[in-house]
Amino acid sequence: MTPNPTPRPADRYHPRVEANLMVKVLLSGRAVVAKARDLSMAGLFLHAQVADSLRQLTLAIPLPEDREIVTSCTIVRKELDGVALEFGTLDWDDFLALARFLHPRLP
Repeated sequence: MTPNPTPRPADRYHPRVEANLMVKVLLSGRAVVAKARDLSMAGLFLHAQVADSLRQLTLAIPLPEDREIVTSCTIVRKELDGVALEFGTLDWDDFLALARFLHPRLP
């Protein structure tokens, strides 16, 4: 999969907010830290380069003053400065924690 420099869609079903979070990418038994640029209820953009062969990643997202969400993500787009990821199924507690983090940051 080659980087796609097309602009991001302006209208999203789930609005993204600036995240500025350090996220752990779990790869082959080790954790690599990368920065999340933005975050929504459906996914995030991660400043990281991944192998072309990868289609999914497992992330641990530590939400400040709340829990750490661990979820699988599908790579939906690759850009020069990172990858756009869509969350897999979140359990109810993770979903609510994510909503608590995002709600006060929404425009």
